Amino acid sequence: MSRLVTIFGGSGFVGRYIARRMAREGWRVRVAVRRPNEALFVKSYGTPGQVEPVFCNIRDDDSVRAVTQGAEAVVNCVGTFDRRGNNSFHMIHVRAPARIARIAAEEGVQRLVHISALGADARSPSLYGQSKAAGEAAVREAFPQAVILRPSVIFGPEDNFFNRFAEMGRTWAYIPVARSETRFQPVYVDDVARAAVKGALGQAEPGIYELGGPEVATFRNLLKKMLGVIQRRRAVINMPGFVIFPVALAFDLIEFFSGGVLRNGIITRDQLRSLRVPNVVSPGAKGLAELGIEPTAMETVLPEYLWRYRPSGQFAAIKDSAKNLKKM
Repeated sequence: MSRLVTIFGGSGFVGRYIARRMAREGWRVRVAVRRPNEALFVKSYGTPGQVEPVFCNIRDDDSVRAVTQGAEAVVNCVGTFDRRGNNSFHMIHVRAPARIARIAAEEGVQRLVHISALGADARSPSLYGQSKAAGEAAVREAFPQAVILRPSVIFGPEDNFFNRFAEMGRTWAYIPVARSETRFQPVYVDDVARAAVKGALGQAEPGIYELGGPEVATFRNLLKKMLGVIQRRRAVINMPGFVIFPVALAFDLIEFFSGGVLRNGIITRDQLRSLRVPNVVSPGAKGLAELGIEPTAMETVLPEYLWRYRPSGQFAAIKDSAKNLKKM
């Protein structure tokens, strides 16, 4: 019988790439999610019955145990940007990983991979970074041999970074940003998946790996690169703190007084605090190189999914080629 891996959040942005690669390795893949009916697309990643979405409530021991039993490897991809409520930072980034790691150890799981984030630090200025650090500590306490991955901003067809700003570039006259000089080291989603698979297969030494792509760039320069890809001329305007902080505060208050019904999807105060720290791989940290993975450059991937934001959409390449035709 094929070996079994359980992937918590296996239908999400990163999880689906891990599920696909584990299926290619011949493993049975159990995709543990809150809404299995919305994750049926993962079944196409393997042969009939090889990849199956199953219900799991990561806030409940019995539910986590049910999807962990029989698994040789477990991968946790669950994350959140909610600061409060049932899916708060503390619940999803700290208590849930602690529960998954503890139950994985109790069930005799051989390998555990935990997806964290660059910026995970108990001294981080943001609650997000602090919660990620607390989650890592809880995982290592319960499962000392875990492989922990800390990716920088992840890009790929389903990302919420370049897609979000490309949509702004398509519809707005300018793109406002906060802390435009903050440095990032974007990493391709499938490179993160390859790293996770290495951990699940036992091909990575236990410990923390910081994952970044081949290029370090400022927030501003990343957006300029994106604008070049979508063939739009837009100004990237840095919003000073005395302007952007009241905006973030206002949207945070709207979310708070609405009981979370109206989500702050614009900018939060915690996100502003996280932008104080560069989101790049630390000097001397283990990373993709130690896993034998060559990082994928942004310019080889961005045009493959950002083309739809161009003025001519899918016909942009044809129009560009037509310009080079010589007059007969």
